[in-house]
Amino acid sequence: MELKEQILAAWANRDLLKDEVYANAVRTVIEEVDKGRLRTASPLDAGGWEVNEWVKQAILMYFAIQQMETFTLPPFEFYDKMKLKSDYASLGVRAVPHAVARYGAFLGRNVVLMPSYVNIGAYVDEGSMVDTWATVGSCAQIGKGVHLSGGVGIGGVLEPLQASPVIIEDGCFIGSRCIVVEGVRVEKEAVLGANVVLTQSTKIIDVSGAEPIEMKGIVPARSVVIPGSYTKKFPAGDFGVGCALIIGQRKPSTDLKTSLNDALRDFNVSV
Repeated sequence: MELKEQILAAWANRDLLKDEVYANAVRTVIEEVDKGRLRTASPLDAGGWEVNEWVKQAILMYFAIQQMETFTLPPFEFYDKMKLKSDYASLGVRAVPHAVARYGAFLGRNVVLMPSYVNIGAYVDEGSMVDTWATVGSCAQIGKGVHLSGGVGIGGVLEPLQASPVIIEDGCFIGSRCIVVEGVRVEKEAVLGANVVLTQSTKIIDVSGAEPIEMKGIVPARSVVIPGSYTKKFPAGDFGVGCALIIGQRKPSTDLKTSLNDALRDFNVSV
């Protein structure tokens, strides 16, 4: 509680960051986030998630107290405020060149990083794969056994500042070139087909029953989702607007490690 109070005080009065007590409180929070002992959002026992706003505030203030420095890995050179994670062997993480994860991002054991990027404040749980050119944005929460396929973009919350991080729960399969931003939550074991785009304003329409059911901001557990469109009237005429279609539920017979194509084949859909 003392650590939280110091962060809240510094957030209200940034001049306090000139005092080493408060600057060290910020550094302590980042170290705790890096080791997974603190999170920007935490699952609740009763279901749902709690956003720890003060942890996010500490991350933002960390940028303010860090000095720019040059990092070299010839022939490459970087100039930044953030150090990178290191010692992957002891973490039990496989990092394929050119995988990059910033210090302050947590990586669970048996995580695989293909050439990809994981930003500060993110939490990637055990056994998940961040595939080639996928990005995990600042403070995003990725569950156990998740597969983020090639080119997936998981949005962050720091630039621009947003309230809730993106949450991808355990066992999800996120297809190639999907984009999930603005605090959208994808519940356990859901499957997103390639090129699904989810924002807080994206209509998510369950078309698996007799009548469509519309929702926003959350994909229910075990849903199988593909890109779709609906017609919207504009002054210039009627045009198709992108949405996401829930075409059914993941079958109990579908193994959690199945390919995306296998999951979609149950519904005679090829994506």
